[in-house]
Amino acid sequence: MKQYVVGLGEALWDCLPEGKKLGGAPANFAYHAGQFLGSDNTIAISALGNDALADETEQSLKEHGLQYMMPRVPYPTGTVQVTLTGDGIPTYDIKENVAWDNIPFTPEIEEIARNCRAVCFGSLAQRNIVSRENIQRFLDATPKECKKIFDINLRQQFYTKEIIQESLRRCNILKINDEELVLIGRMFGYPGLDIENKCWLILGKYNLDMLVLTCGTNGSYVFSPGAMSFQETPKVKVADTVGAGDSFTGSFCAAILAGKPVSEAHKLAVEVSAFVCTQNGAMPTITPDLLGRVK
Repeated sequence: MKQYVVGLGEALWDCLPEGKKLGGAPANFAYHAGQFLGSDNTIAISALGNDALADETEQSLKEHGLQYMMPRVPYPTGTVQVTLTGDGIPTYDIKENVAWDNIPFTPEIEEIARNCRAVCFGSLAQRNIVSRENIQRFLDATPKECKKIFDINLRQQFYTKEIIQESLRRCNILKINDEELVLIGRMFGYPGLDIENKCWLILGKYNLDMLVLTCGTNGSYVFSPGAMSFQETPKVKVADTVGAGDSFTGSFCAAILAGKPVSEAHKLAVEVSAFVCTQNGAMPTITPDLLGRVK
């Protein structure tokens, strides 16, 4: 049985004023990790409805060469209605009680969990008890050495302190941005600390192997016991930022799995993310020189 790198969680379509685009962090993560590790070794796991949008989802994933395991369930395929205010600021309505709220834990999915090298999951797909319990079952079924990346990804009101705590107990790598860190600091009762001390505290409290903190244009950090890596954010001409964070996580994970030092994996992740910002869409083809850095 091959060992998989898994993106686990929501599969959805962003319904934008100019049309719809396939979204969801798990597929983006798996796609980018797969560019480095090979698409045979990466897979996106979610759930789809019995509808035309599910057929479109499968077609789009196939066009990107991405393996998926997304059982059909009796709920509509997920959508996010994106509307723009008068000054162009997007607002999001993430539809509830959809397919990815009801991800099953099938024998096939359990088999992948038991042969999993790394899995990336977030908080959004845990908003409903069905997917939450089955994501936890997946994480609990993985081998001890599996990299379990909690890309926290706070959205709207779809998270609770309990969901975050349970996820922190089950992960060994946390990825969080500076705005999320402020929210978590307030929620967990340590708002007075500076960002570095908050990160060291969370790293130690939850016995994490790594904590990745992204701060937009102000750079990013990777904290690990006794060490810290910092990288500035490259200045590039931005086409759009969709999927940039997922490309960071996917390439960082791939480099760590390939045995690269944290600082080297971090530098690669920053450069991949910057490249993705120069391209349209969440799943561009990474350049050969970047791909060549993971051997």
